[in-house]
Amino acid sequence: MKKKVTIGGIGSVLLGDDAIGPYVVGMLESGYRFDENVTVSDLGTPGLDLVAHLSGIDALILIDSVKNDAPPGTVTLYRKEDILRHGPAPVRMDPHSPALSESLLIAELAGEGPQEILLIGITGEQFEVGAGLSAAAEQATTQAVAQVLTELDHLGISYSKLRKTPYSAWWNPMAEAHPVSDRIAIATPVQP
Repeated sequence: MKKKVTIGGIGSVLLGDDAIGPYVVGMLESGYRFDENVTVSDLGTPGLDLVAHLSGIDALILIDSVKNDAPPGTVTLYRKEDILRHGPAPVRMDPHSPALSESLLIAELAGEGPQEILLIGITGEQFEVGAGLSAAAEQATTQAVAQVLTELDHLGISYSKLRKTPYSAWWNPMAEAHPVSDRIAIATPVQP
């Protein structure tokens, strides 16, 4: 039986680097074809309704901006146990955080939570309204895509490359179009 996987981008496209999750999801959707058991979604800025995306799947891969002590553009990987260890506070510490740890706990208590979770966190630099992605966050997108594909390989999920045309988001008009990665240069995973 094939594993059911959700790949989700979290964040607001109106708040600078908070848009990194939806941006990476856009790169994935425009550049790759995934098995029918894989759902790729821009989840926006969910609250406890994130539980619906955690339920009934085997694995969850999230991409989101994070605020931590790392330099802007740093990619940090958080596994399920890292997220649960943070207790009731979410990994992201901003006013519209999706309460990831609370949602995960609820799904776990209901027996519906995914066995495997990976949060690909990209350290943000700017979160002002209408700012677009910072150069540091935008440069990290290729590594984030590579981490998603590496996780799919780990899960035994197949995918195929669609094209090598650049991806550009309507809400980030100042940014250069990003070439869709063909995975030739995969960054070494960063441990939290």
